[in-house]
Amino acid sequence: MNTAAENYLLPGGGASITALPKISLHDHLDGGLRPQTIIELAGDIGYELPSTDATELAAWFTSQSDSGSLVEYLKTFDVTIAVMQTREGLFRVAREFVLDLADDGVIYGEVRWAPEQHLSAGLTLDEAVEAVQEGLEQGVADVEESGRDIRVGQLVSAMRHADRGLEIAQLAVRQRDNGVVGFDIAGAEAGFPASKLADAFDFLAREFLPVTVHAGEADSLDSIKSALFDGRALRIGHGVRIAEDISTQSEDDEGQYVTLGRVAEWIKDRQIALELSPSSNLQTNAWGTELADHPFDLLYQLGFRVTVNVDNRLMSNTSLSRELFLLAEEFGYGLDDLAQFQLNAAAAAFLTLDERDDLIERIITGFEQA
Repeated sequence: MNTAAENYLLPGGGASITALPKISLHDHLDGGLRPQTIIELAGDIGYELPSTDATELAAWFTSQSDSGSLVEYLKTFDVTIAVMQTREGLFRVAREFVLDLADDGVIYGEVRWAPEQHLSAGLTLDEAVEAVQEGLEQGVADVEESGRDIRVGQLVSAMRHADRGLEIAQLAVRQRDNGVVGFDIAGAEAGFPASKLADAFDFLAREFLPVTVHAGEADSLDSIKSALFDGRALRIGHGVRIAEDISTQSEDDEGQYVTLGRVAEWIKDRQIALELSPSSNLQTNAWGTELADHPFDLLYQLGFRVTVNVDNRLMSNTSLSRELFLLAEEFGYGLDDLAQFQLNAAAAAFLTLDERDDLIERIITGFEQA
């Protein structure tokens, strides 16, 4: 299913959320494949799939991902990664990724993926990055031919458990003039804090390459602490468990009294962006099983720099517009709130100040015209 093609309207009538200019900061390349593309690429390499019907395959991904466990959720990537081992496969997936972003109204997207997982057919790390970049650039060109425009950048991820952090950090720096805008660590979070990749983060700091770190999704507040201290993270991937550092107490008829711990206060005061992905967070039981339980609104009302993301469009059967629609429906957000989420994301993008200002101007103009 391609939810990016669906037109989501602001609840209660009015603006098309899909048509609004949006920023995507947390979107995995291997989590955003089209089911039909998986079927065709799998056929080329003789890889056996659960189904060769696109609708049934899409449903399988969603079902497998609704496990309540990040570890089980991550197993679905065995399939997508299997068909992304060749230059041709990486090129096609990257190109279509951009087209789907543009169809969903995204004007700037950061595409994260782990090159070390795409070498089984003989590609080198650099060749893999170059293949993805060629696909991204072709996608951008195709979007421009349709009279629209989009900009994308690669976030190169190292797998936390694979002990190749420094090597992947060096790759990211080598490719920074070929589309790479930043670095990330991903994979099973518990037991693999950012401190285990300290040499990689030291190197990146010396080279002034920005970092975001998956933290506070499948592990406790200590994971976020390590991302900030050891990883020098400028953004937190998910970070939903920062809510563990926020206490809420009733105060008679005056409402509630909220106290922030030192970590939460640090993130809020320094406006370190939280890359929240509501549907994904519920699927992996990062925080509750119902959207009403998600701390997104609490964090927003307290002034944290919250951003809205898809994480993995295929696994969550979602799009950025759908995530915004679900939040608006649950928490009663209006156009101004949705605009603020995009402005938060633009301000946190791994771009130059002038480029971020340009995105902010485009967002303001787009929402004013809605």
